[in-house]
Amino acid sequence: MRVNKKSTGNKGEDVALTYLENCGYRLLARNWRTGHKEVDLIFEGEEMIVVVEVKTRAKANEINPEELLNGKKIENLLRAGEAFLKTNHLHKELRFDLVIVDSSNFSVNHIKEAIQVF
Repeated sequence: MRVNKKSTGNKGEDVALTYLENCGYRLLARNWRTGHKEVDLIFEGEEMIVVVEVKTRAKANEINPEELLNGKKIENLLRAGEAFLKTNHLHKELRFDLVIVDSSNFSVNHIKEAIQVF
């Protein structure tokens, strides 16, 4: 039986959301859209806004995180993060994290500052 990718992705987002909330992050938005760009999760952390891309994969521990974020995806996340700040009149730093959820056991690998912005 083939597993629905959307439902697996939603479950991965649920796991990531619970994990990050348990780490003390406060959810501001889920699946936030601006134009054609979407951000999976946006949190308020200590003095910053954290934009989170969630990837749910089988055998997630065997995946190189750099393979999950290509140039176009990075560009979209950066633009969406800036748009979120502007839309919500926030004057905080942005941090871009990647959360990889293993679909076999729903373990979490949280990579802070997965996208370096200079």
